[in-house]
Amino acid sequence: MSRLILFNKPFDVLSQFTDAGSEGSPRRTLSDFVPVPGVYPAGRLDRDSEGLMLLTDDGRLQARISDPRHKLPKTYLVQVEGEITDEALDRLRRGVRLKDGLTRPARATAIDPPALWPRDPPVRFRKTVPDGWLSLTITEGRNRQVRRMTAAVGLPTLRLVRWRIGDWALGGLPPGEWREA
Repeated sequence: MSRLILFNKPFDVLSQFTDAGSEGSPRRTLSDFVPVPGVYPAGRLDRDSEGLMLLTDDGRLQARISDPRHKLPKTYLVQVEGEITDEALDRLRRGVRLKDGLTRPARATAIDPPALWPRDPPVRFRKTVPDGWLSLTITEGRNRQVRRMTAAVGLPTLRLVRWRIGDWALGGLPPGEWREA
């Protein structure tokens, strides 16, 4: 029987079990939170991003989740700097031209600020610059794709939380906690 673990990755945690790149002060990794042998991440989440990661011991399931050919939708809650315009949303919905080509169309909606846990360190706040929140669903997984997409439409990302992968969602899972699916 294969295992599938849902993990709420905190900010500033690597999405791997070891830190091969750090001399001196080790960075936090999945092994600081998930003491389950034999499971591996199905996909990645940048160190400066938070939210849902799936870990499994099933190689086929891992490939189905992480391989862009399967077009598994991933939904992110994205705090952006700037005023969210209809034009920016339309561009995200049509696909955005990045250096590595045109992205697939995304589902993009402006949302009210979600009820999330506080981030440590907090997102910088500037009185003179508005910010807002998007729900953004993509079906591919290029390197830092959501951040690059929002920046391309003039809305730099301040905070990025992956909320859902396919049918799996964070729900009420606190940061740094995990549960079996």
